[in-house]
Amino acid sequence: MMKEIVIISGKGGTGKTSLTASFAVLGGQDIVAADCDVDAADMHLLLQPDQGRSEEFFSGQLAEIDPDICTQCGACVTICRYNAISVIDGKHQVKPLDCEGCGYCARICPVNAISNIDNNVGQWLISEIKTGSKMVHASMKVGAENSGKLVAKVKKEANIIAQNENKSFIIVDGSPGVGCPVVSSLSGADYVVFVTEPTVSGLHDLKRVFELVDKFKIPSGCIINKADLNNDKNDEIRTFLNDMRIDHIIDLPYDESFTKAMTQGKTIVEYAKSEIGSIVEKSWNMIKKRIIELN
Repeated sequence: MMKEIVIISGKGGTGKTSLTASFAVLGGQDIVAADCDVDAADMHLLLQPDQGRSEEFFSGQLAEIDPDICTQCGACVTICRYNAISVIDGKHQVKPLDCEGCGYCARICPVNAISNIDNNVGQWLISEIKTGSKMVHASMKVGAENSGKLVAKVKKEANIIAQNENKSFIIVDGSPGVGCPVVSSLSGADYVVFVTEPTVSGLHDLKRVFELVDKFKIPSGCIINKADLNNDKNDEIRTFLNDMRIDHIIDLPYDESFTKAMTQGKTIVEYAKSEIGSIVEKSWNMIKKRIIELN
């Protein structure tokens, strides 16, 4: 039975994406990868997708003014509470980044010069990655909203592929933080992996994101990255994991090989036969074992 593993962190920069990509490589053709960090997608840099099938993604609406009909009466400017309509070169125009798509301007236009159009906020793609497996990923346009809906689309397509091709796992790279994209990433998850680091902000944000995951009652585990940089904070994180009954998957020592691997477009498990690569592989095997135990 297919299982969905979501890797998240309470903050950016903890190594979440590097580990997710490593798990995708270790999983080989038995997984489908899903990059749900749609606001700042970058897992493609390590998994090298072939940019296969792509589709535009529409969410919400934007107002559009027909200059051939508009009489420049200014009623729309007066009523727009978002200041999304301005006059440029004597013509009324909508500023897309400011428009909320409420449609009120279209309702009050005396000559029906304003209409609402579907808003193109980005695109989603299904690609083949270097392992021969598939990856579903997406990107948002600058300033676009509703990333939670795009995350839901990415996950839906990944589930369809996994079911049709009888894959064992979906590996999801979730967004950092605790916002709407993270909530959408967690929907339907079987196991959550937190990636944190032994810093004040690392522990604080781990607590925040665990509070969110706990509301969904999803089993979870934690990888402490750069664990040897601050022993006191590492001990605090371990205590928190024990108190909250979060699986302590593994500690990863600080290793510059992660950065060196990324500069070559490789995951740490591909870069070299090193201690850190072996530890990451061990953590993947521990996650799989834990999921089997839970079922």
